[in-house]
Amino acid sequence: MERNKVNYEVLSDEAGRPIKSWTVGVPFEDEAKKQLRNLRGLPFIHKWIAAMPDVHRGYGATVGSVVPTVGAVVPAAVGVDIGCGMIAVRTTLRADQLPDSLRGVRSAIERAVPHGRSDNGGRNDVGAWRVAPASHQKEWARLMEGYDRIVAKHPRIGRGPDLGHLGTLGTGNHFIELCLDESDGVWLMLHSGSRGVGNRIGSHFIELAKEDMRRWYINLPDADLAYLPEGSEHFDDYVFAVSWAQDYAATNRELMLRGAIEALQMSNELPPFELSEAAVNCHHNYVAREHHFGKNCFVTRKGAVRAREGDLGIIPGSMGARSFIVRGKGNADSFHSCSHGAGRAMSREAAKKRFTLEDHAKATEGVECRKDAEVIDETPAAYKPIDAVMAAQSDLVDVVHTLKQVVCVKG
Repeated sequence: MERNKVNYEVLSDEAGRPIKSWTVGVPFEDEAKKQLRNLRGLPFIHKWIAAMPDVHRGYGATVGSVVPTVGAVVPAAVGVDIGCGMIAVRTTLRADQLPDSLRGVRSAIERAVPHGRSDNGGRNDVGAWRVAPASHQKEWARLMEGYDRIVAKHPRIGRGPDLGHLGTLGTGNHFIELCLDESDGVWLMLHSGSRGVGNRIGSHFIELAKEDMRRWYINLPDADLAYLPEGSEHFDDYVFAVSWAQDYAATNRELMLRGAIEALQMSNELPPFELSEAAVNCHHNYVAREHHFGKNCFVTRKGAVRAREGDLGIIPGSMGARSFIVRGKGNADSFHSCSHGAGRAMSREAAKKRFTLEDHAKATEGVECRKDAEVIDETPAAYKPIDAVMAAQSDLVDVVHTLKQVVCVKG
């Protein structure tokens, strides 16, 4: 690896396009490098691949990667949580207006937004609506035309929750947080995606791409790099379905944010408050048509946020670490991108084996959140240090607000 004069490093050889990685001062695991090297050998990569400082090995393709392509897309480079992203909004509340105990605040949010998963995702699943609120049904009516178009050609995508998951949090690293900024202003911030329907869309088209590779006798270094060439049978269907799932995911976040705000306003836990700034709502698992270095291309960001000059984005830490509202600098080398968070430093299984409940309680001291064994894999030490991640991408974004959570809701 050769250090570049600017803020990134370059992995380069004769096997394919370069990889520019904003990883100075942060871990960059060999497995993630291997995944990226496999990806850069594809013939339709435009210029290079960019790796963000939160880069780590992912299922199918690397998390923290920015992949520009011309003439084809790789479904696994988006993954199955299509449209996953963040939304945050500042309120008129101040830190000194919060109650001494925040357990009631957490409970109000948990009652308002279905979260978690039970009954193997069946009819008694705690993480889905049994009867969706009228506001959710109205949004679903808007989304239904596109969904019906997708399902008409790909019926398997329709076999599972759709409206029932709209406005719900899910599990894993998805969360809802109440945070304080550098001026003691109170923010509400959350992280979620397109839930079960996005998973079905992603999984379905990843398998179709693999089938096409087998049918065309195309051998790849990793089967998960199966791609859909522009003009092929499934290309347009996938691009439409991805766009629809991104709309679903953004709507999902907006509905949860609205539901959580209304629940807090109606509770007896807080004084009256309003929203003081427009919400920041950004994807970090998605595909977009963009223009870079003289070419119209598809830019796939898996665990990365668009950071054009002036773009507002959100970079969360972990359950016990700081998060950031940022403004993009429009760095061309990164294809106008930045990281989507701190990034995992170890697998979920490794975290469960390494950390104890005592470790987790200490790491999340001062945060009203779950401190049980089921969230050990989300403990802060399982993630890269967020300050190092931010330092590594100082040429990609400026920090606008620094947030520290005081309440965290996990599924």
